[in-house]
Amino acid sequence: MKRRTLPVAAALAATAALLLTACGGGDDSSKDNDKIAGAGTGGSASPSPSASATADKNAPSFAFPSDIKVTVERESTGDGTKDAVLRDVAYAAQARVEAFGKGDGQTANVNRYFAANARIYWVNRVTEFKKEGLTLTGRYRYYGFKVTDTSNGKAAARYCEDQSKAYNKVIKTGKAQLTQPSDKDFVLYTVQAQRDSAGDWQVTQQNWKKGDAECVQGQ
Repeated sequence: MKRRTLPVAAALAATAALLLTACGGGDDSSKDNDKIAGAGTGGSASPSPSASATADKNAPSFAFPSDIKVTVERESTGDGTKDAVLRDVAYAAQARVEAFGKGDGQTANVNRYFAANARIYWVNRVTEFKKEGLTLTGRYRYYGFKVTDTSNGKAAARYCEDQSKAYNKVIKTGKAQLTQPSDKDFVLYTVQAQRDSAGDWQVTQQNWKKGDAECVQGQ
């Protein structure tokens, strides 16, 4: 198969797609050139919100590097609570990409949409990634959002991530680390979230699986 080529200005470094444990930790498989979740070619500094997000007066502002683009494909469920959960889970995915792109694991958006073990994990991972001399470039696409449970101010949800046009980028040279397309470019995330005192749903635990049949699409 042909290796994908992207102009340096359009490359994407994705956070290593690691399978986290139920407590929010995970094994770092970045040495295998796994890609991080969430960016896209030729993106602007502003996020690509879901259709309903534009009506949210409290929506966060994201500052992605110019070579990262995030696309969110999320439809209304018709249930106010479920829609709020999926909205904030999508914001959390974008916050993660923004953090890796900026090399800062403690951005306002990470602190807003992550909590507990999930936040600790991503803060540490962003720091490690930057120390490895890497950042992100390319395009991340999120789709297939579903809420699987809501009760007592807590929720469980799942969604897919398309990393097929997402790459790690070497900070020093500005060059993308290109990879061969494969089913592992598609990642299924399962998350647990809890509503905080401000009314935001924060991701507290997160697991993911690369190449899950639920998310794989044609190359």
